[in-house]
Amino acid sequence: MDELLQDFIAETRETLEALSGEVIAWESDPTDRTRLDAIFRFVHTVKGSCGFLDLPRLARLSHAAEDVLAAARDGARAPDAALVNAVLAIVDRIGELVEAIDAGTALDDSSDEFLIAALAEDAAPAAALAATPGAPRAASRTIRLGVDLLDRMMSGMSDMVLARNELARCVRVHDLDPRAEAALERLSLTVADMRDAVTRTRMQRVEALFAAVPRIVRDTAAELGKAVTLTVEGADVELDREMIELMRDPLVHIIRNAVDHGLESPAERRAAGKREAGHLCMSARQSGNQIVIEIVDDGRGIDVDRVVAKAVANRLRTETQVAVLTDAQRLDLVFEPGLSSRDAVSSVSGRGVGMDVVRANIEQIGGRVELRNRPGQGLAIAISVPLTLSIIATVVVQVGAQHFALPRQSVEEIVTANGASVRLDTLGDAPVATVRGRRLPLLSLAELIGVEGAGGADTLAIVSTRDGDYVLAVDAVLDTEELVVKPASPAVMATGFYAGMTLPDSGRPMLLLDCAGLATAAALRFEKHDTQEEEPATETGTGLSALLFEDLDGQRRLIALAAVDRVETVATDAIAVTGGRRRLSLGDRSVPLHAVAGFGERTAVAVLRLNDGASEVAYAIAEPIEIVTLPLDIAPAGDGAIAGVAMIAGEPVELIDALSLFGDGGTVAARRPLCLLSCDGSGWMETFLKPALEGVGYRCATRLAPGEAAAVTLVMSDGLPSSASNDNVVHLRREAAGPQGSIYRYDRAGVIAAVASRLAGA
Repeated sequence: MDELLQDFIAETRETLEALSGEVIAWESDPTDRTRLDAIFRFVHTVKGSCGFLDLPRLARLSHAAEDVLAAARDGARAPDAALVNAVLAIVDRIGELVEAIDAGTALDDSSDEFLIAALAEDAAPAAALAATPGAPRAASRTIRLGVDLLDRMMSGMSDMVLARNELARCVRVHDLDPRAEAALERLSLTVADMRDAVTRTRMQRVEALFAAVPRIVRDTAAELGKAVTLTVEGADVELDREMIELMRDPLVHIIRNAVDHGLESPAERRAAGKREAGHLCMSARQSGNQIVIEIVDDGRGIDVDRVVAKAVANRLRTETQVAVLTDAQRLDLVFEPGLSSRDAVSSVSGRGVGMDVVRANIEQIGGRVELRNRPGQGLAIAISVPLTLSIIATVVVQVGAQHFALPRQSVEEIVTANGASVRLDTLGDAPVATVRGRRLPLLSLAELIGVEGAGGADTLAIVSTRDGDYVLAVDAVLDTEELVVKPASPAVMATGFYAGMTLPDSGRPMLLLDCAGLATAAALRFEKHDTQEEEPATETGTGLSALLFEDLDGQRRLIALAAVDRVETVATDAIAVTGGRRRLSLGDRSVPLHAVAGFGERTAVAVLRLNDGASEVAYAIAEPIEIVTLPLDIAPAGDGAIAGVAMIAGEPVELIDALSLFGDGGTVAARRPLCLLSCDGSGWMETFLKPALEGVGYRCATRLAPGEAAAVTLVMSDGLPSSASNDNVVHLRREAAGPQGSIYRYDRAGVIAAVASRLAGA
C-alpha cells in the first residue's frame, strides 16, 4: 500500500502542476468547457483513488467538488465566480492534504466543512475565503519517467555490455598493463551493477495490478446479487511495469468471469451444501523467471459437456470433431472465439467475446494460460508471464557455425535423435518424429534458414506454439541464458523467422527465433487447424486418418494410419522367400511381408511396418503420398484383402483390410515358443536346424537365460532313452534308419511336426 500511496501522491502533484494554468484560465472564463472538463477529471480521479487508499477527507472533498462540477457540465448550475472560487479552494486543499500525507504531518480539518458548504448554490461568498496554513511540501525522492525512456536506457546498457566484452577480448589478446586490467575489472563490476539497476527501474509490485480487484469483485457481485469474499496473496511480488499495464484488461475479464460464470448464487450454494458467500482467491508468486498469477474460485467449475454442446450448436466444431477430442482439448474450447456458455446476454457476459482475447493478449507478451477444472468444486486459472518484456530466458542452440536463441518458454523438452524413445520417419514427403508414442512434425532448422555446414542435427527440441507442437532439429544445445532482447533490422524481421536480436555476455550477437514463425514458414498444418480448414470434408468424414500410398502395381491404396508403426526404406536383399512366402529380415528376426507385385530391378523398397501391439507384419509399397481422412461412405469389397473402396479427391481408392494382413501370418514375437538346441559342438544345429525352425516362427537358443524355460529341447543322439517319449525332447539321429522314437535330422517336415506335437502335448 505504501507504494500505491506514493504513486498517488506523485500523480496528484504532477496533475496539479499541469492543471495550474487551466485553473487560472477557467477562473477568467467560467464558461470554458475544456477547462471545466479538465478540472472535473482531476477531482474524479482523486475521488476514485481515495476509495482504494482509505483517505476519507480527500474523498469527501473531491466528491463534493465532483458533484458541483457535474452539475455545471450538465447546465444545471451556472459556473459563476462564487462556484469557481469554491472549487479552486477545494483544489488547493487537495494539494495541501497530499503534501501533509507525504510529510506524515497532521492538517487541521476544521475548515473542510466550510469549503464544502461554499459549494452550495446559496452559500455566502465569505465561506469560500476560509483558509488554513498550507502544509510544507516534502522533498520528493521520486521521479516519473516514461517507459520509452526506460527502454532507451536498457538499450544503452546492452550496448555498454557489448562494448565491455569487446574490450575484455582485446585485453586477453594483448599483454596490457596490469593497471588496465584492474580498471577493466572495475568497469565490468560497475556495468553489471548498472545493468541490474536499470532493469529494476522497470519493476513494480503486483499490488498495483491487484488494487482494482476488490472494487471489481464488489460491483460485479452486487450487480449479480451474489456474496463474494476475496483473498489476495503475494501482492509484494514485482513485475515489469509495462507487463502490469498489459495484464490489466485480461485480469479484469477473468475476475468478472469468475464471479459471473464460476460462483453460484447464494441459493444454489446452499443447495449444494456450500457457504452462501463464494470465495475468490487471487495470488502471485515468482517461479524462476516467470510470474504466476492464479485466480481460484470455489464455484461450480466448467461444465465441459455444455461447452462442447455450445461449440457444436454455434458451428465452431462438428459432432465428429468433438468426438475425438481429449479431455484437455474439450476444456480448451472455452477459448474459442465466439463461444459463450450463457444463453442470454447480460451486462457482464454472454456475448462470446472474452476468453479468446484474454489468451491472445497473454500469449502476445510471451505468457500462457492454464485451466484446472474441478466440476462442482471450482476452477483455477494460472497465468504465467515473463518477469520482464526486455529480458527473457533462452536456450542457445547451434546449427553449423551459427548460434541462435530459442525462448525457453516455448521449449517443452530436449531429446537426442538416437534415444531409445525417439524414432524418425517420413510420411509422404514430410519428416516426422515419434517421441514416446507421440508423433510430431519434424523441422530441420539448418534446411529452413539455409545454414551450410550443419552437422547431423541429432538434437531435437520439442517446441510448443499456440497452434500446435513440433520438433526442431539442431546440431547442439549449448547453454541457457537470460538475454536482453532488441529489435532486429526490418529486413531480418521480414523473413518471419526471428523475434528479435539478443546480446549475450559473450558479446556475440544472436538472433532470437520465432517458433510460431518457423512453423508458418514451413507450412506446418496442425491437427486443430486441419479440422477447421477442411470443415466441408470433415462434416462427411469418419474422423479416422489413413495413409494414402502408391502400391507396387501402380495403384493408389489406403490403410488405417493407426496400424502403421513406421514407414522405412529397406534393401530388397533383406527380403527372402521362406516357407512359401516373403519375409523381411529385421536384425535377429524376420516378419511376414505382403506385396502385391514383384520388386523388378529395385534395390530398395518402401515398407509399411504394421503393428497391433503384439504382432507385426510388413507391407511393401512404391511410395507414401499423404495422410487423409476417411469418408463415411465406404463401399464394401468382395476381396478379403480389401476392406472397401473410398472416394478420395473424387477418385475411388481401395482400402486395405489390415485385419486380414495380421490374420495371415502375423509374427507374435513375444509369444513364439522357445526351442533349446542341445548342440554337440559340430555346429550343425546352429547352421542347419536353427534357420529352419525360425523360418516357421519359433525362437531358438543354445543356452537359456536365468529364469527362462524351453518349450521344446532338441538333442542329437543315435540311441533313444526309454523315457524320451514322455517328455518334451525331440531326439535327432544322424542316420536315415534308426529307432522309432527318433527323427532323421534331414527330415525337415518330420522335425517340424515333432516339435509341434511336443508343444501340443505340453
